[in-house]
Amino acid sequence: MISIEGLSKIFHLNQKKITAVDNLNLTIQDGEIFGVIGYSGAGKSTLIRLLNRLEEPTSGKITIGEKEITTLDKNKLRMARQNIGMIFQHFNLLWSRTVSENIAFPLEIAGVPAKERVQRVNELIELVGLSGRENAYPSQLSGGQKQRVGIARALANNPKVLLCDEATSALDPETTNSILDLLVDINERLGLTIILITHEMHVIRKICNRVAVMENGKVVEQGDVLDVFLKPKQPVTKKFVEQVMENQDGDLDQLLEEYTSGELVRLHFVGETANQALISKISREFTVEVNILSGKITQTKLGAYGTLVVQIIGEKNEVNQTIQFIKEETSVEVEVLVNA
Repeated sequence: MISIEGLSKIFHLNQKKITAVDNLNLTIQDGEIFGVIGYSGAGKSTLIRLLNRLEEPTSGKITIGEKEITTLDKNKLRMARQNIGMIFQHFNLLWSRTVSENIAFPLEIAGVPAKERVQRVNELIELVGLSGRENAYPSQLSGGQKQRVGIARALANNPKVLLCDEATSALDPETTNSILDLLVDINERLGLTIILITHEMHVIRKICNRVAVMENGKVVEQGDVLDVFLKPKQPVTKKFVEQVMENQDGDLDQLLEEYTSGELVRLHFVGETANQALISKISREFTVEVNILSGKITQTKLGAYGTLVVQIIGEKNEVNQTIQFIKEETSVEVEVLVNA
């Protein structure tokens, strides 16, 4: 488990104090993929650099497993870092070294014998899908291949924790998905704890178990990804959810103006309920017409999440019974937008 208590980082610039991380508290469970999302300047990259003390905290406590990272001297910290791998947005590869030599570099530093290094490098090349590219140089690789080298290098010393600092933001969408699939595979195969920093909700949606939303150096919201999608509380969280849901509410004002009959209702589907044939069911049970005006269903690692805006037309009593049925007899959440 990773425990972060009262963590702060203050930078001093031109006689001004800049609080990048502000009294932050988090608990991350062993083996989970934990996302930290925020816009530029939220403090998320500083946070991840504090976890392995690439940045020194101003105050607070970080415990990874049994070790309190914030109290270790230089020698003990160097040893502890072998259990904490890190991958970067811009790969940070050694351009004069081949794929194999880049992956072997941390093993050389750790003093691993040459024969063992070769065996470990070969295992990692296969794991990240780079077989046949062992002798290529970074300049001969695509962006996705470079990041696979970065991942393999981060795994060289068999770490227990993998830190990912905007690991996919320099990649195109298709390559991003392939890298995210690789991270999920590594998490499942090796049981690694992965902490993923990003400004893209698509990344959180696809692979994270839980998420923390950062703003102005603080965690303003956190929880299971599905819960955050269903009930975002903070304005910044709502903006991130809209990224994935394609801002369905962008045309809501127009819908509210155009549809003056019946009731406009927003339905929230979570998990298995997203696959239920709810519309056809209520059409059979009640004398109402249901028009779907807008909607989106998207997959998260823990299940589906979706919303539909529908117009329900019929006798007032029949419409009310329909809404009551959805509320009481299904697990779909109902939000009445307009009463006609």
